[in-house]
Amino acid sequence: MQGTVYKSTGSWYRVKNTEGVFYDCRIKGRFRIEGIKSTNPVAVGDTVRFNLVEDGDVTVGQIYEIMDRRNYLVRKSVKLSKQVHIIAANVDLVFLLVTLENPRTYPEFIDRFLATAEAYRVPCVLLFNKVDAMDEHLKDETKYMAALYRDIGYTCIGISATTGRNVDQVIDLMSGKTCMFVGHSGIGKSTLINRIAPDLELKTAQISEQHKQGQHTTTFAEMYDLPSGARIIDTPGIKGFGLVDMEKDEIGDYFPELFALKSECRFNNCLHLDEPGCAVKEALEEGTVALSRYRSYVQMITGEQDVYRTGLKEDV
Repeated sequence: MQGTVYKSTGSWYRVKNTEGVFYDCRIKGRFRIEGIKSTNPVAVGDTVRFNLVEDGDVTVGQIYEIMDRRNYLVRKSVKLSKQVHIIAANVDLVFLLVTLENPRTYPEFIDRFLATAEAYRVPCVLLFNKVDAMDEHLKDETKYMAALYRDIGYTCIGISATTGRNVDQVIDLMSGKTCMFVGHSGIGKSTLINRIAPDLELKTAQISEQHKQGQHTTTFAEMYDLPSGARIIDTPGIKGFGLVDMEKDEIGDYFPELFALKSECRFNNCLHLDEPGCAVKEALEEGTVALSRYRSYVQMITGEQDVYRTGLKEDV
C-alpha cells in the first residue's frame, strides 16, 4: 500500500492510505542504518509504502519505503547535536507565528528560520499574532518589522488568534495546501488552529507568568484534514533553530536581498564581511539592507548559532 504519514510518535506512525483508511505502522530497522542522519527517518507529511502484518491479534503496517520528498523542514536534534530532526515533509506553505511580547520572537530566530525554509524550498508567511493585545509601542515595532520583511518579499499578516482578526486571510492562503504552523511555545499556534478548525479542539495553555514562556501543549507533530481540502500540520513549540547542511559561502543565498546583490560584488566568493567592493556592505551603509538582517547573517556565518536564545536585546 501507499499512504501519507499523519502522526509520528517516534516509534509508531499513523498512516492514511490512498483510500482514506488509517493504519498504525512501524518502520523496518534498516531505515535507521542507511545513512539517514536524522532522529526520525519518517516524518509527518511523508509518502510511504507499507505492508500489513499480523502483530498478535492486531493488524499493523510495516513501512518499507519512503518516497522522494518534494521538500522538508529540519532542526537540530536537542539531545544529539550531530543529528537533525525532520519536522515535516512535503509542505506547501509554512506559517511562522511571531510575537514581540509574551513570548518575544527575536529577529535572529525569524531570520534563521526563513533561511532554513529558503534552503529547503518551503514557502513561508509571517503571522504577527496578538495584535489585539499590543500597546502603541508594540504596534509601531510590529509595523516596522512587518514592513521590513514585506520589502524582502515575504507575505506578512497581523492577526489575532483570540479575536479572529485577519484569520480569514490565513484561511484563504491555506486553500488546498498542506500547511504548517510553527513558532515558540505560547505564541498562539493551537489557538489559531482552533480558530481555523474548531472541530480539532487542540489543547492550549496559558503563558507562564514566571518565565513568560508558553507551556508545551503539542508533544508530537500531527496532520489534520480540513473540510476545505487543506491540511494542517501542528508541531511542538520550537525554542531554537540550528543550521543544517549549510556551507558559509551559501548562507547568503538564503537571504533573498543579499542574494540579489551577490553578482554586484567585486569577488565571486564574497562573504560580505571584510572584502573590498562588497555590494552588500554598500547597501547596508545606504540603508537598503536592514541592519538586523545583516547581523543575523553574520551570526550565522560566524557560527554564533545560539545568540538568539540568550535574551539578546535589540539595538534601538
